[in-house]
Amino acid sequence: MDLHIIFWGCLAGGFLFAIVMLLIGDGLMDVDIGIPAIHPVTLIGAITVFGGAGLILSQATSLSSIASLAGALILAVISSILLYIGIVRPSKFAENSTGFRLADLRGKKGEVTVTIPSHGFGEVMILTAAGQTNQIAASYEQTEIPMGSTVIVIDVKDQVLYVSSR
Repeated sequence: MDLHIIFWGCLAGGFLFAIVMLLIGDGLMDVDIGIPAIHPVTLIGAITVFGGAGLILSQATSLSSIASLAGALILAVISSILLYIGIVRPSKFAENSTGFRLADLRGKKGEVTVTIPSHGFGEVMILTAAGQTNQIAASYEQTEIPMGSTVIVIDVKDQVLYVSSR
């Protein structure tokens, strides 16, 4: 079998994968195989570099097929390491989104910052991953909840947190 077919297949497969990643997003960046350096992005990057380097080495130099294959493998390994060090590893430590939905606050504990009357609205402060958030709140049991009380969010309706002090 001709090495050019293998090199072209690796190069084309890598480009197709890159296009798919652009269309569906970077969901594969979160995949963890277990071995840190073997990651989908680094693996596909290495396959693409292997194909491109193999084509260049076999067509633009006078190296033998075995030397072109070895050179392409070495360049693929080096590119995989550089991809891991430069892109994959830093992305694992990147900051996550600080956004949240009110529905995500169900079951969270908070503190009443403005007294909640039995039939009305007050305010609660809840700690989230991004810090703290103050939200409009009403009593789930329709009883007054004084400022400073610890509450738990029972339900969320119409942008209002329904809380209980029990």
